[in-house]
Amino acid sequence: MDIELRHQPDSAIARVVLDAHEELVAEAGCMIAMSGGINASTTLRQGKGGGILGGLKRLVGGESLFLSVFHSPVADSEIFLAPKLLGDILLYNMNGHELVVQATSYLASASGVDIDLGFQGFKSLFSGESIFWLTISGYGSLLLNSFGAIYEVPVRGEYIVDTGHIVAFEKSLTFEITKAGSSWIGAFLGGEGLICRFQGEGKVYCQTHNPGAFGFQVGSQLPPR
Repeated sequence: MDIELRHQPDSAIARVVLDAHEELVAEAGCMIAMSGGINASTTLRQGKGGGILGGLKRLVGGESLFLSVFHSPVADSEIFLAPKLLGDILLYNMNGHELVVQATSYLASASGVDIDLGFQGFKSLFSGESIFWLTISGYGSLLLNSFGAIYEVPVRGEYIVDTGHIVAFEKSLTFEITKAGSSWIGAFLGGEGLICRFQGEGKVYCQTHNPGAFGFQVGSQLPPR
């Protein structure tokens, strides 16, 4: 499988070239175009993170109930994928460890990558984001999408990120949700709200825009129904 990212960071698309008998699993509805010989199907996927239970868990986490599977019977078949929102795509190589991914940030992966729903504890309940995050494991290429550009932060010790700007983080990191300032009132009046305080060693992937804040800003300008 060969993956090329184009038009980064604001309108990114991914061109994936598949070998013979290779499969790509993707979020339903993200395909733009593909070679005529590729066989496309919709599935709940079996195995870890699959089946009816896995599909319902992804639905709770903000993902689609179904996944699309693209199978190439011949070599050099191509498929183009894109996020639903304007933004970037991250190509991440899974090599047996676990990655925690914000709901709605999963785009596609190789068939050897497992998708499951991880409960990140009640501390996530107060973050303003999803309580349930996807836990990605296994081996192979993983594509994540964002709202705005994605940038990588290597963490060694402590690092703080606004909760609405987190795309994913390696599970070697621990985290806690807390206020941005010295007081809760000051944190919210200052517009910063809640932050995620990471500890340990690993990587955090952030997006430049906050979908929740954007939706609030745009929604406030729309006429009442």
